[in-house]
Amino acid sequence: MCCFSRPVKLVADTNIFARAGKEGYQSLVYSMIMNAAEPLAMILPIPVPKATKEDAVKFINLEKYPTFFAEMRTGFPPPPPPRQGGTKGPPDNSLGLPTLKVEKVGSFIASFVPTVKDFSRLDEQFRLPSTVWDKLPAYADHGFVVFKLEKGAQKVHPMAFSFPRANPKQLFFPTVHIHDGKVHETAKFDHALFCQSSGENLMAWEESKQPAEMFMKNVSKSQGLIDPKAHCYRKLIVGRRKNADILV
Repeated sequence: MCCFSRPVKLVADTNIFARAGKEGYQSLVYSMIMNAAEPLAMILPIPVPKATKEDAVKFINLEKYPTFFAEMRTGFPPPPPPRQGGTKGPPDNSLGLPTLKVEKVGSFIASFVPTVKDFSRLDEQFRLPSTVWDKLPAYADHGFVVFKLEKGAQKVHPMAFSFPRANPKQLFFPTVHIHDGKVHETAKFDHALFCQSSGENLMAWEESKQPAEMFMKNVSKSQGLIDPKAHCYRKLIVGRRKNADILV
């Protein structure tokens, strides 16, 4: 799902969309249901090139497109029930440094943290203890997108941004979990991953029967995140599995 700077009571129904962009960029859209007892930050590690500048990540406001994932799911209708007997299929779950720049993106305040050491430039409430990153050496060369969220139960409207990729041949899905300040070997997943791609490495993904413009009624509101002429792909990941990000 993601990393949180404070414990969360509930995180569920996570939806992530990824699509390759121009000049080595990748677009990413993220949505979920969550419940927290205090304000906190959601932290998404992203694989960016070395020495990526602080303004390299572009945030996109989808506050006026809260149905982004609801519309995308309609491109993958469930199979019809058997005519006689049978059982139904599974549910569609679907240190004196200047402070970092923050942006108002819809209902959120967002920041890009270029390196692990730059977390010291954020309020303590919105960062993880440094000992957490010591246990995740694979993220030593990553950047981090931080969304500050309010307390309480809420369905988070889609959060979107684009970032320069360290490897322009891979689509990246941030799925590593840190919900209690600890790094666990496995985690419980409730994810629907979506993407638009040419089809390589997507043999295990479900393809929409139609291009996006045929089932996403408000695709123009995506601000270019969706290619209306291209098909979408989906992969559901539900249950306990290795606590790691997913690359395609």
